Amino acid sequence: MKKSFMLEGLDCAACAAKIERMVSALDGVSGASVNFVTTKMVIEGDEAKFDQIIKSATKVVQKLEPDVIVKKA
Repeated sequence: MKKSFMLEGLDCAACAAKIERMVSALDGVSGASVNFVTTKMVIEGDEAKFDQIIKSATKVVQKLEPDVIVKKA
């Protein structure tokens, strides 16, 4: 399963790279990418675990960039 999200307010390229790296390492994630220019995050992972993946990915974003809002694209 693959889903896209917008990271509203993302203004740090280094943070985008950290988010991508940390989300990619989450349990059940087979791939993740964060495009700093478009502020789009794409997560690919296990469909059975996707609700937990989304919660965990949102926590990663909030930890690194507290002002960024994660929205479904």
